[in-house]
Amino acid sequence: MSDLTRDKAFFGFSPGNDAVLHAQQGERLHLTTHDCFSGQLKTPADTLETLDWSITNPATGPIYIEGTKPGDVLRVDLHEVKAHGPSVMIAVPGVGALGHLITEEETVILDHSDDTVTYKDKVVVKQKPMLGVIGVAPAEGTVPNSTPGPHGGNMDCTLITSNTRLYLTVAVEGALFGCGDMHAVMGDGEVVVCGAETPGEVTLTTQVVDIPGLPTPFIENDEIVAVIASAETTDEAYKMALDMMHGFLTNVADIPVNDAAMLMSLVGNLRFCQVVDPLLTVRFEFPKSVLADYGYTLPA
Repeated sequence: MSDLTRDKAFFGFSPGNDAVLHAQQGERLHLTTHDCFSGQLKTPADTLETLDWSITNPATGPIYIEGTKPGDVLRVDLHEVKAHGPSVMIAVPGVGALGHLITEEETVILDHSDDTVTYKDKVVVKQKPMLGVIGVAPAEGTVPNSTPGPHGGNMDCTLITSNTRLYLTVAVEGALFGCGDMHAVMGDGEVVVCGAETPGEVTLTTQVVDIPGLPTPFIENDEIVAVIASAETTDEAYKMALDMMHGFLTNVADIPVNDAAMLMSLVGNLRFCQVVDPLLTVRFEFPKSVLADYGYTLPA
């Protein structure tokens, strides 16, 4: 197993980044990650005024995945996503989907105990560690880690957790993969612009798979598959997600057009991932049991 520590971090997905690790497909990788503030907010007295914005949203990496080339579908198997704590949250006037209601800036430190986090000694919440930022380099240019897109990036999807597979389309040789921005727990939408932001560790493997026509980013766990779409408006994003899922069901799973549409309305779920980044992110979930009814399973 190869280890990569959180001090090896980058702040924008780019084909120009130098890889800090070369890994074989199927090789088990262990990464430690910063929180989205790079550990700068440690006490309630620490505010955004003291923040160095140039080192926010760090992703550990980038990692060159041997044998990957543009157009490949890279499957990332997340074996374990583990939060270290403590976590931090902020509320800031004018920031996030609720910023218009907030009049006073506040930083809250959440203590960890076993598999829970505690908010202000009042509310105890079960942890569900997940990665906010995960992706590969785009074909050209630089996408800041704060921004989601077809390459992945800051999707802030609560499904990106332990025992999950994430599929991404490679755009450059070696993929230049990275991840970070862990949350000990976060609600769908991330409406106040953060979850329980925490450092942590991730164990994963990567593998190129042959699934022609798979729309990416794409997620698979034991129960569901999901597509992720990011756009400037929620209307654009949800319509993109619907088209992506319908395309998967008809073109990949070979389900008839009308069946796919009606089943999406019958058993599918359209959900927000986040509504606070430069692009807004939604997902559409569909049960694997229905795919099995039509004789389709994703390659092992």
